[in-house]
Amino acid sequence: MLRRSALSLGRSVRHFAAAAEGPLRKTPLHANHVALGGKMVEFGGWDMPVQYPAGIIESHMHTRKSAGLFDVSHMLGVVIKGKDRVEFMEKLCCADIKALPDGMGSLSMLTNEEGGVIDDMIVTNAGDHLYMVINAGHEEKDLPHINKYMAEFVKAGGDVSMETLADNGILALQGPKAAEVLQRLVSDDLTQMSFMSAKPMTVMGLECFVSRSGYTGEDGFEIAVPKGAGEKHGVVTLWESLLDQEEVLPVGLGARDSLRLEAGLCLYGNDLDDTTSPVEGTLLWVIAKRRRNEPGSFVGSERILSEWANKSATRKRAGFVIKGAPAREGTPIFDGEEQVGVVTSGSFSPCLKKGIGMCYVKTGLNKAGTELTVPVRNKKSTITITKMPFVEQNYYRGP
Repeated sequence: MLRRSALSLGRSVRHFAAAAEGPLRKTPLHANHVALGGKMVEFGGWDMPVQYPAGIIESHMHTRKSAGLFDVSHMLGVVIKGKDRVEFMEKLCCADIKALPDGMGSLSMLTNEEGGVIDDMIVTNAGDHLYMVINAGHEEKDLPHINKYMAEFVKAGGDVSMETLADNGILALQGPKAAEVLQRLVSDDLTQMSFMSAKPMTVMGLECFVSRSGYTGEDGFEIAVPKGAGEKHGVVTLWESLLDQEEVLPVGLGARDSLRLEAGLCLYGNDLDDTTSPVEGTLLWVIAKRRRNEPGSFVGSERILSEWANKSATRKRAGFVIKGAPAREGTPIFDGEEQVGVVTSGSFSPCLKKGIGMCYVKTGLNKAGTELTVPVRNKKSTITITKMPFVEQNYYRGP
């Protein structure tokens, strides 16, 4: 996921291509991106394509109508093993891991002691282990956090261990024709895979781990690809084969951002950060119902469950539409002369053909239909709070 900094009210913003420390990291597909004319930018410490010659809007619309292919190899797969892995993960996040059937995943969050969100991720029950993918450039904070609690858990007698899959590449194939395309390359019946399900799968002779999920609001798949034994990384082989399919175009980070925003999906670093609770983020559905009645059972639960039970969060995330030019992240929001919030994500919607965004505003002002103002290009513009997603999500729920 794109990483920018999120805002509490009144905080300053770091911009998209903030300077990275040291040389930029490259995915195994870097040469492919350059050969395709990808415009490369710094992103979470990686050199990644923000767009291809077709442009952001065409890539965006192609994904909505057909199939887009994304390189997300900058994200890191993590495996949690051991007989006490479920108990351990339930200490770190608010999902009901115990209830996850084999081969199913759940969106969840790593939270800190203050109830803020360290990272958002999908945790999947992969049978003899748990599998999750953490965001680009977040290893330096996520892994020490996990290791800290793992050391305490093991010292108390727990059986758990962690392995990172740094050599894997990861592709996301997204769009209404994604299943049709991938089905040509696998023998598994993809109609039997519903949204958030996952399984090991042989794809063109490569032993991959495939989940039916994504970050666009469309049906699609995320495919973790091993390096393989040959000189060419397995993810390069699969990337090239998928691009040979007439329905598929490569898509960069720019369209990925506009797609996820239309789908109402949070961007960590903009719409969530380590000071923001899931309750403030209006993500109560991520906190499993069983976990809401277990105070102290996961890190940060005291604040999070108190805000939920007492309805005490003083700000809430909301979506908005705007007349005229989009309001970008960091733009203050006013009710009359009083600043009451801040924009955390803002973009032009290729589907709706108008400006949309997410923001945090004072609780009570987050109701649909509320009109507020923002300064855009030295003019006062009106935003209208609206329900999300902005564009209907099209996840595959099964046959």
